[in-house]
Amino acid sequence: MSNHAETKIDCSKVYVKQSSFSNETTGMFDGAFAAVPIKEGDLIEKGVMRRLPEGFDGNTCPYIFTWSTERPNKTWGMGSGCAPFYNTCKEGTANTRMVRFFDEDRFEIYATRDIAADEELLHTYISLKWRTCFQELNEIVHADDSEHKSEE
Repeated sequence: MSNHAETKIDCSKVYVKQSSFSNETTGMFDGAFAAVPIKEGDLIEKGVMRRLPEGFDGNTCPYIFTWSTERPNKTWGMGSGCAPFYNTCKEGTANTRMVRFFDEDRFEIYATRDIAADEELLHTYISLKWRTCFQELNEIVHADDSEHKSEE
């Protein structure tokens, strides 16, 4: 953890490098990785969220966070630390989970299982299935769902 007890942002267990999912087909992009081994249930990162101006349309920008439970969502935020670099995956397969404190504009990210050092950190975006900017990503993440259905 950070050396200062009052810090609002601590991503000391995480580093960012090219994602293990990036390639010539998907394009080159970064991901968040565990800097140290992390135990299931441990706090990985904590940070703050800065709300974007009213009227900002997060449906067109994949680099910001859905920052409310309201649907359709009208509140968007920009996250601190390494959180913007956690890539997504199918529900139930993520090695992290983000706890959102909307009223305090802060978040905490926890390990859902033991995570090895240098393993890519993933969480399922809460807006993966409905945000316009994630349409293609959602299809990629759930591609095997349609393949599995066609096999049945």
